[in-house]
Amino acid sequence: MSQSYRHDVLIIGSGAAGLAAALKLPGNLSIAVLSKGKLNSGSTYYAQGGVAAVLDETDSIEAHVRDTLSAGAGLCREDAVQFTVANSKDAINWLLELGVPFTRNTPEQELEQHYAYHLTREGGHSHRRIIHAADATGAAIFDTLLRHTRLRNNIRLLENQVAVDLISRQTSTGGERRCIGAYVLNTATGEVDTHAARFVILATGGAAKVYLYTSNPDGACGDGIAMAWRAGCRVANLEFNQFHPTCLYHPQAKSFLLTEALRGEGAVLRLPSGERFMERYDERMELAPRDIVARAIDHEMKRLGLDHVYLDISHKPASFIREHFPTVYRNCLKFGLDIAREPIPVVPAAHYTCGGIMVDQQGRTDLPGLYAIGEASYTGLHGANRMASNSLLECFVYAQSAAEHIDSCQTHIELPRLPPAWDASQVTDSDEDVVISHNWDELRRFMWNYVGIVRTDKRLQRALHRVRLLHKEIDEFYSNYRVSPDLLELRNLALVAELMIRCAMQRKESRGLHFTLDYPELLPEALETILQPAPPRE
Repeated sequence: MSQSYRHDVLIIGSGAAGLAAALKLPGNLSIAVLSKGKLNSGSTYYAQGGVAAVLDETDSIEAHVRDTLSAGAGLCREDAVQFTVANSKDAINWLLELGVPFTRNTPEQELEQHYAYHLTREGGHSHRRIIHAADATGAAIFDTLLRHTRLRNNIRLLENQVAVDLISRQTSTGGERRCIGAYVLNTATGEVDTHAARFVILATGGAAKVYLYTSNPDGACGDGIAMAWRAGCRVANLEFNQFHPTCLYHPQAKSFLLTEALRGEGAVLRLPSGERFMERYDERMELAPRDIVARAIDHEMKRLGLDHVYLDISHKPASFIREHFPTVYRNCLKFGLDIAREPIPVVPAAHYTCGGIMVDQQGRTDLPGLYAIGEASYTGLHGANRMASNSLLECFVYAQSAAEHIDSCQTHIELPRLPPAWDASQVTDSDEDVVISHNWDELRRFMWNYVGIVRTDKRLQRALHRVRLLHKEIDEFYSNYRVSPDLLELRNLALVAELMIRCAMQRKESRGLHFTLDYPELLPEALETILQPAPPRE
């Protein structure tokens, strides 16, 4: 039997953005935080690098803004960059107050860096400004946020809840259409429940699982982006998918990312011959922005017919490597690789979705009552290429602004009684799981081959044709077979894939993360790619 729930605020997603928003909201509001799987199954828990912020006296807001704008290849919204960076120190101080165990400097390092905590440097940054907890920053932040949310009586944490669709209604005769909740599959019961809420926050993360090779956990399926589009919200810049240059290449290693901080601390890229090659592509070499490094690796692999290249930090003392990169060191040892003595085989992998649901500085979408924060959103901060470690910062800054806006407009909103999504007992059991699995694999392969690091018009046209054929099959499954997490994720991935392809087809230039052989030059004017959906059906 499906259930109905009512909340003041429904937060879909339990990563850094979702948990931070829950903690920032007033304690008098009833808040539900939904997680697709276990609470720690999202991308936050696996983030290795850190949080970019202006923290020491040798750095400045102007320098951080300048670096971000440069990495964004002319497409950042400068007001969003200024807003985010200006609030960076407050965001870090809040995390420190909560007790996040960031790595501290030694007394000697503190004298050199003028700050109590160790700051590292990553690609695109002109200063050391990445505060981190060794190489497991995401886990340290997540564990701290989760501990505090569990202390709050007004926050309810619900695991194994897969959002199906948002619910929007006109709240009164002639009134505005608002988002008033979501239909959610409870995977423990198999029922689709109704969650009504005065405000809904999408904190669902990105869509890197649309690609065959990715650093992201399994849940990164673009669910929030797809749901918001179906509810009538615009999306922007989805052609900009960041490929992390260095994922571990090993048959038994699934989605293991090698943090960019390795290169920040002196790791170099080499060919199998031992030759370094980044100097041929950028004067910043290994510290060039990620799009440049990823394309360089991709070009060398194709030029020489390689399966991978190597990342080498073995010239550093073993004690330094074990102290600064304990997670990487331990995980590589599991696969028989001692990174203190030998180079690491690496390949690029889809890592971060720079586009998303269009929002303002309060995280508001086009649909009143609906907010989007974190990787699911498009704030304008990242432009055509996200600069390393700006993403966690964005989560905290926009969680704060969204929470403040919700607090400021707590007017009474009468929620109508909502009907159940459908009677699950009338839907036949599906014996087509294998077909869903094959469709998922087909989607991720043609996205990797046709909408990957290097694109052409012909490849994009092929991808669009294939994804539209998939839509027809998925619509049949969705209408006639039982609802399952795999089916819901395939439905969302196929939609987001189509939106990515359409955005890529509109951009007739190469800029940032979007590189096409047909249009290798920049256009004189940098314009966002914005897609407008049809109005949602009643």
